[in-house]
Amino acid sequence: MRYFISAGEASGDIHAAALIRELRRIDGDATFGFLGGDLMAEAAGVAPLIHYREMAFMGFSEVIRHLGKVLGNLSHAKKAMLDFHPDALILVDYPSFNLKLAKVAKRAGIKVFYFISPKVWAWKQWRVKAIKRDVDSMLSILPFEKEFYRRHNYEITYVGNPSVGEIDSVAATLPSAEDFRKTNGLDSKKPIMALVAGSRVGEIRNNLPVMEAVSRRFPDYQAVIAGAPAIEKGLYSSLTDLPVVENATFALMRHADIALVTSGTATLECALLGTPQVACYRSNGSAVTYKIMRWLVSGKYVTLPNLITDEEIISEMLFNRCSPDLVGAEVERILPDTEGRKAQQEGYRRMRDALGNNDAAATAAKAIYSSFAIK
Repeated sequence: MRYFISAGEASGDIHAAALIRELRRIDGDATFGFLGGDLMAEAAGVAPLIHYREMAFMGFSEVIRHLGKVLGNLSHAKKAMLDFHPDALILVDYPSFNLKLAKVAKRAGIKVFYFISPKVWAWKQWRVKAIKRDVDSMLSILPFEKEFYRRHNYEITYVGNPSVGEIDSVAATLPSAEDFRKTNGLDSKKPIMALVAGSRVGEIRNNLPVMEAVSRRFPDYQAVIAGAPAIEKGLYSSLTDLPVVENATFALMRHADIALVTSGTATLECALLGTPQVACYRSNGSAVTYKIMRWLVSGKYVTLPNLITDEEIISEMLFNRCSPDLVGAEVERILPDTEGRKAQQEGYRRMRDALGNNDAAATAAKAIYSSFAIK
């Protein structure tokens, strides 16, 4: 069969590449056209029609600044998809772009699958209407999404969470704590406090100063920064003199005793690695911003471990609550030999149980391929 896949970010490239490998395994005649990255190209054996580097514009202001490029990419993608004549269009997150492709595909009679739902449960719930209209099958990687969509009279399939298998596989290959410390020039005795300040310049500028201030309150720990891909080391050195470990975020989180983590997928990864954490997210830090964002964001929680279990496993220190005093108090609660630390690690076990052990890519590929079987 012919598959057209659209992934507009680095994380989508990872998950879509795994899906391509599984589709090739079960469908010997699989042919691919795609928007994505190098990992997808390696899995498919062909180059992307548009590389995600040309698509990854985040936020309203950035999209407006690059509007001509965005519209040009969308026009090119629509034409490329229709010229490819796929049996299936497979979308990976990236909703602002992908839902427009879905609308075109649906009108052309192409079957539409969505692997990794947009976070419509958090904001922009109006997108559910377009999903119900244009997406034939939603393949979810978060178990709580089933109930969310059911409330909107739309049944979806939970295929498992790819982070579970990915983290477990990576964890098995990580260096020992001793080797990790030696390789990165870290103190061999002091426990580590990992500072995972995000992957974008704005996130790092907003969050790292608070994280550093918190770490100074715990002199028995050595604070170490997780360097993000594609971020110049000069950004970190302009903000702090703390050590930066590059291309080793998982190893850093695994061997840390405590982590301060900017809210996002990293909170789930840290939980799967078993490291106690406090989630931090500071924008302009004002109480007004916090109230506006809490009004815009649906639901009780914003971090994935809490959403998955529907309980506060990790503290969410957002906006004006993301201050050295308040975050520091939450760190105190999860220090070694505290009840808070024990409770968080028990919550991690409940989270793992909720996620299950399905291979997400294999389950999704089987669902897509089998949907074309003659009944």
